[in-house]
Amino acid sequence: MRKRKTSAWRSAAAVCALLLAAAGCGSGGGDDKGGHAPDKLGKGEGKVNIIAWAGYAEDGSNDPKVDWVHPFEKKTGCQVNTKTAGTSDEMVSLMKTGQYDTVSASGDATLRLIASGDAAPVNTKLVPNYKDIFPALKNQPFNSKDGRMYGIPHGRGANLLMYRTDKVKPAPDSWRAVFDDSARYGGHVTAYDSPIYIADAALYLMRAKPSLGIKNPYALDQKQLDAAVSLLEKQHKAVGEYWSDYQKEITAFKGGDSVIGTTWQVIANLTKAEKAPVKAVLPKEGATGWSDTWMVSSKAEHPNCAYKWLDWIVSPKANAQVAEYFGEAPSNRKACAETSDPNHCAIFHADDEKYFQRVHFWTTPIKECLDGRKDATCTDYAQWTRAWTEVKG
Repeated sequence: MRKRKTSAWRSAAAVCALLLAAAGCGSGGGDDKGGHAPDKLGKGEGKVNIIAWAGYAEDGSNDPKVDWVHPFEKKTGCQVNTKTAGTSDEMVSLMKTGQYDTVSASGDATLRLIASGDAAPVNTKLVPNYKDIFPALKNQPFNSKDGRMYGIPHGRGANLLMYRTDKVKPAPDSWRAVFDDSARYGGHVTAYDSPIYIADAALYLMRAKPSLGIKNPYALDQKQLDAAVSLLEKQHKAVGEYWSDYQKEITAFKGGDSVIGTTWQVIANLTKAEKAPVKAVLPKEGATGWSDTWMVSSKAEHPNCAYKWLDWIVSPKANAQVAEYFGEAPSNRKACAETSDPNHCAIFHADDEKYFQRVHFWTTPIKECLDGRKDATCTDYAQWTRAWTEVKG
């Protein structure tokens, strides 16, 4: 599954050009380079090339009962060619090739795609189903810039704390269990394998060490980043496995190799279905999370079919199908009436904004502090990537 001034700036920009594909640097400021959104659509070009998370563009090949691609092709005449990506970094690199029309980008990729000019602003008037997207998903820091949307929201979820109820007692209600108290479970802690996981440590430090002054887990100056990295290095001694493949996490919890760590609701559900004694909670500090956005390439060769796909994939029925198959809250409020499980939206808190107010959605860290500070320079994704390598090394 899841798998974002002066001559000194010009020098940094030259380095950024070399690093962007792998690390995604960029200030995020200045004019966008992604061109303009179309005023109207023309006839479909006959195909659309998609980059997607596994489970987002199912055509029945994995499960004959799970197919929303062929109905789209039949309705629009646009043949879907899907490239499944395992990480946000892979998505960013693939979008740079110019071979793809649209991508289901998470918040740790979106700002990189906007800053590099690889994603174009989207004319939401050309996506009729946009009107039914939950308002809280529109015009967010991770999918818009200067009041313009750079994509269509797809779905959202929180990064939860999962633990084996037979091994972890008392029941944890804080991320402290996997950070300051991680030694209790030495060798059996698991964590998400990505530089964006640094934000989980920063989120915990917001309450554990208020003197650091962290207001946004994605806006860290060097001192704050160092503190988060120090905490992660401490945790590293207790980590048995870093995961990005959800199936591996299920297996680890079922077998007892992992007893506590970060997870997604869908993983918790599947692990329970495997008869493992686990429970997932949203800790008292809140959590990081993901809100995925369908973005259009600034170099799209098939923009008309891309827009048709954007409208289709967030239509009530298709959005409900994806949300249930993948395990997330749909973005279209009307999708809740289309799910086969009438409790799906309640389980995934689809319309529970009080719940999602406690979730800090993945956002690409950039040098312009996302918390509004003007008297500080924050660390960007390239620095986070180097720091993450050091943590794991």
